[in-house]
Amino acid sequence: MSVFRSNTNIYVQFIDDVNGVTLASASSRAKDIAEKNNITKTEQARLVGQLAAKNALAKGIEQVVFDRGGYLYHGRVKALADAAREGGLKF
Repeated sequence: MSVFRSNTNIYVQFIDDVNGVTLASASSRAKDIAEKNNITKTEQARLVGQLAAKNALAKGIEQVVFDRGGYLYHGRVKALADAAREGGLKF
């Protein structure tokens, strides 16, 4: 589970390192998240975490390794991780 955050958006991918393929992904640019106006970036990250967990569980992914990509574990990254854990992912 690899996280990338820009100034405006946050993205997460579930990557199979052995085969080098992306198994599932989610981002704040998804239609249902992008349409929501007047939400904070932290709330946006929480929604992405929920969507990521839903997408991963649909593909049969339950256990992941969390790669925060060098970003500090607070704010948006922490909100995304907490929401993914609440959604059923284990890491």
